[in-house]
Amino acid sequence: MSASAAAALDPRKFIDARITARGEPRAQVALRALDTLWFNTGTLCNLTCRNCYIESSPRNDRLAYLSAADVVEYLDEIDLDDLPTRAIGFTGGEPFMNLALPEMLEVTLSRGFSALVLTNAMRPMRKMHAALLGLHARYGHRLRLRVSMDHYAAPVHEAERGKRSFRPTLDGLIWLARHGFAIDVASRMLSGEPEAVLRDGFARLFAEHAIPINAHDPVRLMLFPEMDASRDVPEISEACWGILHKSPDSVMCASSRMVVKRAGAARPAVLACTLLAYDERFERGRTLADAAGPVALNHPHCAKFCVLGGAACSR
Repeated sequence: MSASAAAALDPRKFIDARITARGEPRAQVALRALDTLWFNTGTLCNLTCRNCYIESSPRNDRLAYLSAADVVEYLDEIDLDDLPTRAIGFTGGEPFMNLALPEMLEVTLSRGFSALVLTNAMRPMRKMHAALLGLHARYGHRLRLRVSMDHYAAPVHEAERGKRSFRPTLDGLIWLARHGFAIDVASRMLSGEPEAVLRDGFARLFAEHAIPINAHDPVRLMLFPEMDASRDVPEISEACWGILHKSPDSVMCASSRMVVKRAGAARPAVLACTLLAYDERFERGRTLADAAGPVALNHPHCAKFCVLGGAACSR
């Protein structure tokens, strides 16, 4: 790792929502259209990963379980306001630990939305095989599952996710493939290998187990940059769009929002970003209408993950 990559975050950065530490106007992103609405079903997870961006674990319930009624409330708002939302995403934690997930998926799919579930495909998912098969029979590929697999080989994956975590995830992915589900894989650039090497490694793994994923398709196999808010990263000013030849519309918060329910809260809230569940600066209110305003890119993840890393969760 280079000295610049390892440098600690300058404490003057990401303080003021309007200007950067250098006094430049901070970049903001307008909500172009609500294409994807995410629901964080709760932060409880069957794993404790070494570097989980949302700190999920078997003990972390800072985000409480959502109910199917919570989901219906926001789907109703989409219908009432005729929003252009086409996809509903479910993340966690491990979404399959929330026993209401099958009902959430049923109400989502029955209304004509597509649904995407982010999962580690381990034991919580296995417990819901029957429900999944029923949903697949009724709705086919409008239900998609994206399986988190941090490397094509067990040692790197298990260094992050714990011993004996690789094979159960692989087995879950194989089960989904054999039953014809629409599947993708999300991985991370943990090993230091070039992207081409990572994709080739996953291609061999998928071929060995007859998993129908094109590892060289950046949507079917997503390789996410690592997120570490303590490491230094440039702030994104308004001028950066032209310098980087990027459009604000390419950033996640231009097309998505996330619903969470904080532990002890009476009602859910809508966040500007799927990655910043605990930063109150990114909480936008109770309703989707409340959350429609522009978002200041005032966090290291905005730069590292979304703008410079070019990552997006919902493609």
